[in-house]
Amino acid sequence: MQKSTLLKHYWFILFAINCLFHVANAQTIPTPATTLKEGELITRFPFKQYYGGVVVVQACLAGIPDTLQFILDTGSAGISLDTNTCLQLGIPLTPTDRVVRGVGGSKTVAFAMDKTLLLPGLQVDSLDFHINDYELISQVYGLQIDGIMGYSVLSKFIVQVDYDTEMISIYQKGKFNYPKGGHLLRPSLTLIPIVNAFLKNGKAQHYNRYYFDTGAGMCLLLSHQFVKDSALLSSRKRQRKVIQTEAQGLGGKMSMDITTLQEFKIGNYSFRNVPVYLFDDVSNVTAYPFLGGMVGNDLLRRFNLILNYGKKEIYLMPNSHFRDPFDYSYTGLIIYLIDGRVEVTDIIKGSPAEKAGLEKGDIIMAINNTFSTNLQLYRDLLKNVGTKPTLLIMRNKELLIKKIQIKSIL
Repeated sequence: MQKSTLLKHYWFILFAINCLFHVANAQTIPTPATTLKEGELITRFPFKQYYGGVVVVQACLAGIPDTLQFILDTGSAGISLDTNTCLQLGIPLTPTDRVVRGVGGSKTVAFAMDKTLLLPGLQVDSLDFHINDYELISQVYGLQIDGIMGYSVLSKFIVQVDYDTEMISIYQKGKFNYPKGGHLLRPSLTLIPIVNAFLKNGKAQHYNRYYFDTGAGMCLLLSHQFVKDSALLSSRKRQRKVIQTEAQGLGGKMSMDITTLQEFKIGNYSFRNVPVYLFDDVSNVTAYPFLGGMVGNDLLRRFNLILNYGKKEIYLMPNSHFRDPFDYSYTGLIIYLIDGRVEVTDIIKGSPAEKAGLEKGDIIMAINNTFSTNLQLYRDLLKNVGTKPTLLIMRNKELLIKKIQIKSIL
């Protein structure tokens, strides 16, 4: 799903670390989980997170030395690999008639059957990977996205995600003692966790159920139909800005709106003026009216998480990011990394980017005299509300200077 500033919560977020670390650990210190006691630690290893807080881990497939990058995604009902990754590595695929759904649409997928995943200190056997094309998402983040790791792995263990130390700890399923000071959720869980939460805007108040989705680099995702039926934006006293934007997911690009809602509460914890993405859910990935929508990782990263699928429990422990301010910045500038260059792929009509004279196809050479092809760095430079950064761009082999005003969605 992450994760330009306008796309500040991208659908997926990836990070590349050293290949050899994971190969060495996975192959030299495998721990047979079946010999461990209930709740005993199997392995612990680092992860990286980018904009929106989405977790990225490295792993290998047995018999293939290349290290692959996976999003740890509670919103995935299985485990997947990128189409190009499979072609490059010569992984045989099995056609099927199975369909997977994403925000951008639905598609029939092939599978890489009966593969073994090697994580640092852990071997996971007998996995069937469905195959998706992540080329667009790779361009969004400027990094190779090799796959998404969901229920197929998470359901086999107790998984602790510590955003303070950026470490993942994996435990044998069974009796587990949660630390003090947090809150225990008891989600409905078949393949994707569903949690109860409270949403308020003006006089409109709703208790509903939401997908718990660490693979979504945003705070909340709701359908236009849910917002209309619940009258969440109908209050004249607390009228909220609704701004057009764009996001990417399975199926490609799609138009969305972004706004803020007064309050969102999960467990014992409340957040105010929460950024919310709204979209026409043609594939019904939010399962409305059965569910209200989706809670993403730009909100969930404010807790250290313990995912205990075997007991149908998720434990939330507020961490050092709990009171981080939300990102309200807005430019209307859509940028990807294509062929090693940061390219403007779209401009939202009426946005600060359009008013600044930026055009689709412009190549961004520098922002505030910082030359880079690091998309994350550029996004950080474009999120300070009220500032007016200077962009050096290349257009038709001519260098131009443009200044863009960073607006707020509040």
